[in-house]
Amino acid sequence: MILLDKPLVSDFLMNTVREGHFTALDTGMVVQHPLPGLLSEAEAISKYKNDPSINLHTTSENALKWIYDKLAFSGLPEKITQFKNKTAFRKLVADMYPGFFFREVGAGRLDDIDPAQLPKPFIIKPSVGFFSMGIHKVFDDNGWWPVKEKIKLQLEEIRSVYPEEVLSLGSFIIEECIEGSEYAFDAYYDDKGHPVVMGVMHHPFSGENDVSDRVYNTSRDIVRKKVHLFRDFLHQLGGRAKLKNFSLHTEVRINDQGRVVPIEVNPLRFGAWCTSADLTHYAFGFNPYSFYVNKVKPEWDRILEASDGHTYSIIILENSTGMRGSDIGGFDFEKVARVLGTTAVLELRKIDFREYPIFGILFTRTAAGEEANIEKILKADMRDFLLLK
Repeated sequence: MILLDKPLVSDFLMNTVREGHFTALDTGMVVQHPLPGLLSEAEAISKYKNDPSINLHTTSENALKWIYDKLAFSGLPEKITQFKNKTAFRKLVADMYPGFFFREVGAGRLDDIDPAQLPKPFIIKPSVGFFSMGIHKVFDDNGWWPVKEKIKLQLEEIRSVYPEEVLSLGSFIIEECIEGSEYAFDAYYDDKGHPVVMGVMHHPFSGENDVSDRVYNTSRDIVRKKVHLFRDFLHQLGGRAKLKNFSLHTEVRINDQGRVVPIEVNPLRFGAWCTSADLTHYAFGFNPYSFYVNKVKPEWDRILEASDGHTYSIIILENSTGMRGSDIGGFDFEKVARVLGTTAVLELRKIDFREYPIFGILFTRTAAGEEANIEKILKADMRDFLLLK
């Protein structure tokens, strides 16, 4: 059963629900056309009560409020909270990473923080967060003061975009900076608690100050080198969290010793805005949503053998310009395509940047030897693409 909610349900997912005759619930009033299998709220609750082994999945963390309110009897809210609350998550995996520094601080106590008492560099982010919003990296004592003031300015703007269950600014977590290459992967636990990896992406950055979600890449080599490592990590995580019939999107770093260190685990969904699972379909031809609902495991050896070897990417054109959406006239997507050069744009999703801090999302395919195209857009200044009023 899939819960459909804002900010976006992709055409690919909607067609998956329609063609697969999957049951779904519209928790965000996003369904504009008739959809077979669409349940009423009462039918969805009854269905889950009668069969708790159903693979429940959300398109967005906005739907978590519905789960908290309507499925309190199920135990799902408790499982969700141990991941959504980053302090609770650090406690969950503390024995896996002894000595890892983290501390929670109330939003009203930011002025009380003494940076001299904290390890540097450190990350500060909302205890309940989403999509790299409100995340800041502090390198030294002097760097804390401008970050603190920036956080205060962001508080009200962020509150107006996402509900409390998705991104809460009541408290922040300060934690040591995790070094190493960053990856994200989709997965689920089957009815026996065994983890199944559904897709793997490398998350590059433009520099050490970058904490954005601009680019995610997948390819045959990226999956082949990491899929078994991430499956082993999920075995350890699942044993602590006792997960069954549960999907998740996980972000990690791999340190110099080759160890997987989690950044965060996002419960009951794949990548935000229907991105990562859609990318996996573009790159490897199978449908992660359908596989999860039908409890199918990808045969990665066969899938990778048939892969074309290209790099497939999600490019998130975020509003990092410092300008409010209401002050921007438009965004030049054609100029973005010119910067990408020979990289093929497979899909463009234009986003209402006056409502959300994103101009658009691209899905692309880049041939071997042309990866510099992705590097250019990774380092691009979004102000160069603005159309002013």
